[in-house]
Amino acid sequence: MDVKNVDKSKLPSRHVTVGPSRAPHRSYYYAMGLTAGQIQQPFVGVATCWNEAAPCNISLMRQAQAVKKGVAANHGTPREFTTITVTDGIAMGHQGMKSSLVSRDLIADSVELTMRGHCYDALVGLAGCDKSLPGMMMAMCRLNVPSVFIYGGSILPGTYKGHDVTVVDVFEGVGLHSVGKMSDEDLEELEMAACPSAGACGGQFTANTMATVSEAIGLALPYSAGAPAPYEIRDSFCMTAGEQVMELIKLNLRPRDIVTRKALENAATVVAASGGSTNAGLHLPAIAHEVGIDFDLFDVAEIFKRTPYIADLKPGGRYVAKDMFEAGGIPMLMKTLLEEGYLHGDCLTVTGRTIAENLAGVKWNDKQDVVVRASTPISPTGGVVGLRGNLAPDGAIVKVAGLKRLEFTGPARCFDNEEECFEAVTNRAYKEGDVLVIRYEGPKGGPGMREMLSTTAALYGQGVGDKVALITDGRFSGGTRGFCIGHVGPEAAEGGPIGLLKDGDMITINAVTGELSVDLSDEELARRRAEWQPRESDFGSGAIWKYAQLVGSARYGALTHPGAKGEKECYADI
Repeated sequence: MDVKNVDKSKLPSRHVTVGPSRAPHRSYYYAMGLTAGQIQQPFVGVATCWNEAAPCNISLMRQAQAVKKGVAANHGTPREFTTITVTDGIAMGHQGMKSSLVSRDLIADSVELTMRGHCYDALVGLAGCDKSLPGMMMAMCRLNVPSVFIYGGSILPGTYKGHDVTVVDVFEGVGLHSVGKMSDEDLEELEMAACPSAGACGGQFTANTMATVSEAIGLALPYSAGAPAPYEIRDSFCMTAGEQVMELIKLNLRPRDIVTRKALENAATVVAASGGSTNAGLHLPAIAHEVGIDFDLFDVAEIFKRTPYIADLKPGGRYVAKDMFEAGGIPMLMKTLLEEGYLHGDCLTVTGRTIAENLAGVKWNDKQDVVVRASTPISPTGGVVGLRGNLAPDGAIVKVAGLKRLEFTGPARCFDNEEECFEAVTNRAYKEGDVLVIRYEGPKGGPGMREMLSTTAALYGQGVGDKVALITDGRFSGGTRGFCIGHVGPEAAEGGPIGLLKDGDMITINAVTGELSVDLSDEELARRRAEWQPRESDFGSGAIWKYAQLVGSARYGALTHPGAKGEKECYADI
């Protein structure tokens, strides 16, 4: 089938463009300046999360124009639209963070509704911040029309007193400032220097982790996820994505042909190998859910357990995303993993070729030390570890990349929200050796499963990042470092063991054996559970209340609908 002469009789856009009964619909397109020829071509949704909330999203509108040129050059008709983004760096450390995870599902829902309502035939999705990346990929898998994912790119590192810095250094600067180790003037200088360009947070935090996933899972073009936002080459990737989505229409190659069980395993592998964000343990199950594959936190953790850590990236390492791109990019990371048998090379990608075929020409760069060979890893097990025990029957997750201490036992110090804990940390009202417990911050109990970067960064800034531990049924930023365990399930709001803890209970964390337990008998836990009473939510209406009614366990991705297994008819087949 020639892309220039696509038969629209089997494409969704036939419902709004073909036949005498669609004359009113076509009149709208004429009103927007389209020609008869453009109306007869496939319609490609070009979805962006552009907004003026933060630098992660600010360049997406410009990049969308390059995508549209690529679509048009290959005989398609691009239709640009936008959706929301809640930017974690701005939402962090206050009630606004309750909107963050909720936004992931709203992004997926709004892209679905726009595509359904206007019957677009394919999708190029551009995303720049933590939840918009998985949200866009979830929408692609849900709709199952030919799709290409484009990351908006990372920010350039700032320079402070001769050192590269990121926004996480500013969060940690707050902790230094709170104990008199940083002056007002130095903190102001740091905040003004840390974020010098457009783009998402520069380390292997959640945005760059999920960008790495987009290439490994096969939904993004090779190298496209690594280039920083300000680099002009981003426009070339965007134009190529627009051209390529038209080729995918010709091939009828769809996301569910690409996102298989093996592809999900590849994605989890690159997360562990790059020391990526623990949030991948939440987002990969959610993406799997959209294609009807069971792939929960424990499945992700099994991949983590057998994957070497090979990329020396912040927050645990020395380098940022720009450095890895310039050293050889995500394909070089993937190539060494493939050569050592850690990746499935036969998985299809949006190039129309397999992972192995895409990587065939990739050469190792021995003049860099950002990534080491998988045969000689930084550490033999992945940068992220799953945990389980009587304190977390439904699992928990911790990033261990860069950590020297992998075991911790100490008394619980319990807080029922992040603000209480942050205040205690700010006032140094804790002891070295404590296990700080932040609960009622899970998907349902928060609601919204907030990240705790403000608290963890303050601890690190105070110099106790390896002297205390922190566990929560909420989440941690990809920028978090220290012994911080998130996604503890079942969450407190559902009567999980974390909600039954009392100050002084002895907690054991062992990232070597995968244990998270409390020194309480089954009988004592049962007695406390019988006395436990559920708490009333802070939200009685609105979007966050609605989310709390629908959302499920973090173990399965904090899902809000039945997924592909529940659908009666896939949108792409209407």
